[in-house]
Amino acid sequence: MSQQWILPFAQLGRTGVNAAGALGKFGSFAAATARAATDTATWPANVIRQMARLGVDSVPIALFIAAFTGIVLSLQASYTFTGAVPLYFVGVLVQKTMILELGPVLTGLALSGRVGANIAAEIGTMRVTEQIDALETLAYDPISYLVVPRVVAGVVMFPVVVAFANTMGIVAAWITAINLLDLSTAEFIRGLRLFFQPFDVTYSLIKAASFGLAVTLVGCHNGFTTSGGAMGVGRATTRAVVAGSMLILVLNAFWAVALL
Repeated sequence: MSQQWILPFAQLGRTGVNAAGALGKFGSFAAATARAATDTATWPANVIRQMARLGVDSVPIALFIAAFTGIVLSLQASYTFTGAVPLYFVGVLVQKTMILELGPVLTGLALSGRVGANIAAEIGTMRVTEQIDALETLAYDPISYLVVPRVVAGVVMFPVVVAFANTMGIVAAWITAINLLDLSTAEFIRGLRLFFQPFDVTYSLIKAASFGLAVTLVGCHNGFTTSGGAMGVGRATTRAVVAGSMLILVLNAFWAVALL
């Protein structure tokens, strides 16, 4: 009977130890990445290519998500404000919600699936096929060669993609408002400008940069720790997407507390 009481606590303890170990390994990997960033002879040549792959190629899916988000925001705002608040407040809600929250978070989550999975699968495949070992044999630092360019590209390009997404969401909301809500362009712009603060844009881009750092680091870490062949690559990819999405939500809450 006593053993039955001990088992849940033992399992909880093992879970805690495993979590602490995983967090420690990730911290060590992040520190190694920071050190590798000083190797400016290796990683800058790969940054532009990674910026195109991780950022430019992600713009279409970000714009698609933002467009329909803006449409829904505009329609739901008009439904909420009917008879109680002037209709030009649709612009206020769209601007604040899109820039501060939905633009960066939805885009970040979508890019976590696309970018994080891509990085984990690519580097994981290189790990299980011993290509990373070959880089070490050729006297290349694999972290400097593979990780740093992806992390730099993520930090730089996530804010760019989010800026496009924010703009598309607002434009889609404006088109919806003037065509379906009988709201004039002047009234919609009045709402956009009513409570706008330049810091809103800064806040959105800071969040986006932190999301890019988290997604790329998690993807690279899971790729580097891959083992077990094709099944291992699949597991690493899944872990990268889940962990990246969870980190985005945690960072979103952190920045709301820290900056707002």
